[in-house]
Amino acid sequence: MDEDLRIAYERHDGVQELIDCLRFTLEGISLSFDRWDEQYVTGPGMYVAVVTGPSVADFADPMGENEWPVERCRDVCLDLQTFYETARHVALTQDGGLVVSVDGVVQRQMVRFRDLVPGETDDLAPQRDDYADWMGSRHMSALDTSRRPNVVTTLTLSEETGRVSAFDDGELETNERSELGGPWNADGRS
Repeated sequence: MDEDLRIAYERHDGVQELIDCLRFTLEGISLSFDRWDEQYVTGPGMYVAVVTGPSVADFADPMGENEWPVERCRDVCLDLQTFYETARHVALTQDGGLVVSVDGVVQRQMVRFRDLVPGETDDLAPQRDDYADWMGSRHMSALDTSRRPNVVTTLTLSEETGRVSAFDDGELETNERSELGGPWNADGRS
């Protein structure tokens, strides 16, 4: 593919705004849940992939009846409060990856992203970060999925700790719950 004709979605202002909306939503969900330290309590969890193509069928499978309620909220940034409320509900009640196109439209069907297979990795960005000890299957999948050519970024909210992570081309940026929100996070100041 001619690189001069390729749209650099990873640097596109509108896509970066979308990713920021997603990250801030996941951080808000993490900070609004106050039972992280209770034994046997699972917090909200979410896995989001921002994609450029019209379909993820080549590397994802439907996750049963786990669906995003598109009748309630179809676009991430159009009404951020409605997106936040919907995402919070989904993070507590559904499982699977949420697929969002670069224009902010959310796919109804939640998915399970397939693992990378030998030979498939030849044309992908190299994995720059190893799997960290804290990573569960959702985070390892997000790291691998971020390497695919039509995936701009993946984000996760850990249901065990409230950590929010972003994965870009096999690189990881992560913040523990106490680091979220900066100076207005009362938990982060302790």
